[in-house]
Amino acid sequence: MTDTPILAEFVLPTDELRDDLPFYTKTLGMRLENIFPADDPSVASFSGHGIRLRIEKGADVPAGHLRILTDNVAGFADGAQELTAPNGTRISIVPLTPQVEHITTQHEFAVRRLADEAPWVIGRAGMHYRDLIPSRLGGSIIASHIRIPDGGPVPDMVHYHTVGFQLIYCYRGWVDVLYEDQGDMIRLHAGDCVTQPPGIRHRVVEASPNIEVIEIGVPAEHVTTIDHDFTLPNGKGDPLREWDGQTFVHHVAAKGTWQPAPITGFDAQDTGITAGTKGIAGIHVLRRGDGTPPAWTHNADIHFTFVMQGTMTLHALGQDDRTLEAGDGFVIPPDMTVQYLDPSSDLELLQVALRGDYETTLV
Repeated sequence: MTDTPILAEFVLPTDELRDDLPFYTKTLGMRLENIFPADDPSVASFSGHGIRLRIEKGADVPAGHLRILTDNVAGFADGAQELTAPNGTRISIVPLTPQVEHITTQHEFAVRRLADEAPWVIGRAGMHYRDLIPSRLGGSIIASHIRIPDGGPVPDMVHYHTVGFQLIYCYRGWVDVLYEDQGDMIRLHAGDCVTQPPGIRHRVVEASPNIEVIEIGVPAEHVTTIDHDFTLPNGKGDPLREWDGQTFVHHVAAKGTWQPAPITGFDAQDTGITAGTKGIAGIHVLRRGDGTPPAWTHNADIHFTFVMQGTMTLHALGQDDRTLEAGDGFVIPPDMTVQYLDPSSDLELLQVALRGDYETTLV
């Protein structure tokens, strides 16, 4: 017994089918499948580019908007990117492969406090998201505090992102993830992190109850593509493989070393992400060390910090002092003089900078 074929087609209207025939076949390169009646055609079906269309004279439906995706935009329809068919259908010719859009950062001083009860929203795969930079600095970055209250298996699919940079930092609990060419399951514990280079296939598998992660994405809006034909795990590939110039970085906090931070009064743990991204981003964990923290400035394009534990007072020139605690995040624009006052002995910060090869200057 064989399955009965099933087709689906979009219905579009027309006033005169004869005018549409050459446009859909020659200009758009679609194939005519059927046409009737023979003596005065009023209905025709076309196929091509992954769809099927039925153009019907007098059909009581809107003219519609058809998007054709191709990485040869200049070579399709004589390079036109916007067309209108004789039947009124709007045609847009757009790239098939999503591209990373470069966004110019809109610098600002911003503080997001957990106590201010910023809303949690339900996002992909049932995960709860809290936006740590509401303005997203003009669309240049998104910083999300993500939690899965119940834990257990995550209904995720193999997918990848079209991004410039992406970080997953395990804040609390643990999470199991699979990554292309990285072998079997990777369990991230609190303090561990990974980069997700542009285009790397991955899938979240399972998480502990009350798992919390910090996710950084550049730019703020980026395309997530589901890869239905890719299976993970897929073995261990070349450890030096690059995706758009970036290697996969897996930082294990328990194996990390601590060195004096550029800001006096703190020690820092380097995650290795500056090297893995060739300077695109720098991710460091800071903890309270010896000495009194001085005032300082930086010259990074983006400098975001998340308070993981402890308390401090953020003093920024020209701004009101802000008392911060675990769950709070803040952005310091370049060249602004700031100082971390009254840091508690258990203070621990996640510091994210783009670029990663920026300079800190003590004032």
